Parts: sequence; C-alpha cells; structure tokens
Amino acid sequence: MTKQIATLALVAAGLISSAIAAEGNAPKGVPHLDHVFVIMMENHGYQQLINNPSAPFTNQLAKTANSADNYFAIAHPSLTNYLETVGGSNFGVLSDNPPDWHDASCLTNLATGTPNDEATTTGVCPIYGEGTDAATPAIDFSNETSGPPGEINIDGTMSIAANKDTHGKTIADQLVAAGMTWKSYQEDLPLGGADYVNYSDGTYTNNSVLPTGFTQSQIVQLYASKHNPFVYFRAVQDGFDPDLSFRQVKPFDGTGGLFEDLGSGRVPNFSFIAPNQCNDQHGRSNAGPICAGDPSDNGTQVGLNPALIYQGDVTVKRLVTSIKASPAWKNGNNAIVIVWDENDYSLSPITNQVLLIVDTNYGRHGVSSPYFYDHYSLLKTIEAGFGLPCLNHACDKASRVMSDLFAAH
Repeated sequence: MTKQIATLALVAAGLISSAIAAEGNAPKGVPHLDHVFVIMMENHGYQQLINNPSAPFTNQLAKTANSADNYFAIAHPSLTNYLETVGGSNFGVLSDNPPDWHDASCLTNLATGTPNDEATTTGVCPIYGEGTDAATPAIDFSNETSGPPGEINIDGTMSIAANKDTHGKTIADQLVAAGMTWKSYQEDLPLGGADYVNYSDGTYTNNSVLPTGFTQSQIVQLYASKHNPFVYFRAVQDGFDPDLSFRQVKPFDGTGGLFEDLGSGRVPNFSFIAPNQCNDQHGRSNAGPICAGDPSDNGTQVGLNPALIYQGDVTVKRLVTSIKASPAWKNGNNAIVIVWDENDYSLSPITNQVLLIVDTNYGRHGVSSPYFYDHYSLLKTIEAGFGLPCLNHACDKASRVMSDLFAAH
C-alpha cells in the first residue's frame, strides 16, 4: 500500500511539474474576457459556406458580427486541428485515432518524436510532459494523401517546423492554474461520461453489449473522442485534480450539461462546444440521407449535401441563440467564436482556408478582417483575453492576436 501511494505521489509530482513548465509571455491586444464560447464545426472550407443559400444564419451572422476572411486551419485530420486549437500544437498526433486510455506504459509521441499518423493503428498515448511535436509541411504528400498533387496545409505556402520544446498541456491546464474554469460540452456524449468512450450515439458506445441482432457498425457515431481533445491528456484521464478531469467534460443535456448551465448562468470561463457529427456538418454514412456526407469534395459548393449544411446552420443558430439568452451573456465581456476545424480534404490547389466568426456583447461589429490568422492565432487571442501565457505554437511570431475581431472600440 505504501509503495502504491509513493508511486501515485511521483506521478502527481510529474504532472504538476509539467503544469508549471515555462510558457511565453501573456499576449496583449484584446480586452479582458469573462466568458468565451468556442463552437467547433466540421470539414468545410470558407468558399463552401460564404454565400451558401443552405446556410442563411451563418452568413447573416458573419455580416452582423465579425468575420475572418483570411483564416486557416493548420493541417489534417480533425483531431490534429482540435489539439492545435486548445493546445497550440499537434503534440505529434496526425491521426484521428482514439486515446490509448490510461496506458501508463505508453510513451507519448512527444517523447518518441514519432508521430501517430494515419498509418498508425494504435491509440494515442496519453499526452503529458515535454518533447517534440510533428512538423506541418506546406503540402502533405504522405499522411492524408499519397503523392502529388497533395493536400494543402494552411495556405500551401506556410510550413511549421517541429517544436522541440512542446509542453503537453492545453488551455484547460492554464485556466485551472489561474483559478478559472472550463468545460468541454460534447453533444451525445453518454450520461456515463467520456472515460473509455471512443464513440457513442448518446446511448450505445464502443463498449456496449448490444441487443441480439445488432452490431457495432450500426451505431451512429454522433459523439467522437476525436472531437473532444481534452480527453487525450494524461492529466484529464488521471483526474488527480477534479478541476482538470472528466468532471469538466459534459453532454449538452442533463445535469451540468450545456443547456442547464446556460439556463442557470453558471457557465465556465471557457466553453468548448462540439455538436454531434450530424449537427457539425461532418456527416455519418449510416445516419440517413440528411446526415450523409457530401457527395463530392472539391472545395466548392457544387457537390455538397445541402441538407447537411442546413442542419449545421440550424445548429449554429440554436447554440448562438441559447448562449445569448443565458444570464451569463449579459455580464462582463463575452465572446462567441464559431470556427470550422478544416476544409473538405480537397486536393491542391484548394487551401485549408476556413470560416471563423466572432460575436461579442461589447465593442465593434460588422468587421471583416483581411489579416492572416489560424488556429494558433485563436488560442493566442483567447489567452490574451484571459491574461494567460501563450502556449506552444501560439507563441510563434506568425501567430497574431485577432485584435480587430475582438476590439472594444
């Protein structure tokens, strides 16, 4: 028993050491923010959404709020962009693989320097500590594609070298260390929680014993761990600190869920909101024609599933309206960010440009920003609003604070 306690103490000490590792200076350039709501949508490029008649609310909001007209996702696939948005790094993860849950013997990709890519069949080792993440080439010829013309990362010109001083943490770690709060709200997460759950339809999961005659392939993967980046981190999986644990990962419904919190006004400082894979415009092939993925991925509006686009548009409207109806929206400086994780996987010369909309309860509106921004810029901007240090690639000189979109005047 004494040996077990000593081992736990050493593990906890290691996590604490990682949590206080040095970061950059706190960015400046935006007003103090009290609440930030990030709504992450899926797999559609900028040109596929702007002026799309199937997305009327999205387009109206882009005009009446503030929009980034030169904003880029980093790389592919989805999980990579989710990690980059909340942690400023891919942490060596270039796949959508689920977590290798609670595997203490598994060496994190930061430690090995070898990416978990699309050719890797194993889960992602719990992320922690320090090490080297994976480089982002301007054009990918080997991970998501094989050979030319390749798939463009960012704008097809910019590349990002691997960072040898990557810290295995996210903005959640930073918020907790600063005495602030966070939650990851995941639609159709089962009420039992996120631990060991790779996918779920809200009731059945990858761990469920199904009724006779049913198979796992029939479960519509509405919730997916790949859209819940925080569960990939050792600190959250181990949960030594209850404020940095699965307790902060909730579904939309139920006790402590998104809509209950919005109704009461007891929302965290940072809310990461992921609709299910029908409502986020990702699509699922076994969920019927309305939720079916786009027939053609060519970077244009031709070949899209208009029903899927409209379903996502209605979801954005429902979420934005619910946030603005919350008592929390009326107090302090608050911002809603709607952003798409990446484009539709179309090949070169289609870039990884995506739409980002910022709506605030203060300051300027109707701004269309021409400045180059990306997911690292978004993280840096949120950190500036909360007075937090920049983290990982958010500290890069190329990562610019989005001062014009969050301006007070």
